[in-house]
Amino acid sequence: MRKFKRFTSNYQIKEKIILRDFLALERTTLANERTFFAYIRAGIYLSLAGIAILKLKNFESLSWLGTVLFIISGFFFVFGIVRYQLLQKKLNKFYDLLDEEKLLKELKKDKSRGSES
Repeated sequence: MRKFKRFTSNYQIKEKIILRDFLALERTTLANERTFFAYIRAGIYLSLAGIAILKLKNFESLSWLGTVLFIISGFFFVFGIVRYQLLQKKLNKFYDLLDEEKLLKELKKDKSRGSES
């Protein structure tokens, strides 16, 4: 259970997010997408290898290998989707915080403009 702690940790933001942090979030989002596509690509390759092995006429004794490759490819698809969604959910919390900070800044500007008039 300790290995999965990083997927379930509840990190709290204690400081204001600055531009450098925002750009790091953007890079992390792009890396998350690249990793997701890598899992999907690996799953497709394993599925294709499984099909090729099952269709070989001279190697019926290796049909178990084709089935195993299909199972592994399914694992890659499911694991990639779950991992992507978990990290994206965490990243969305940071983006929501950024939106709240922007809204508060705009409200403060509007209040200061209203008091000047």
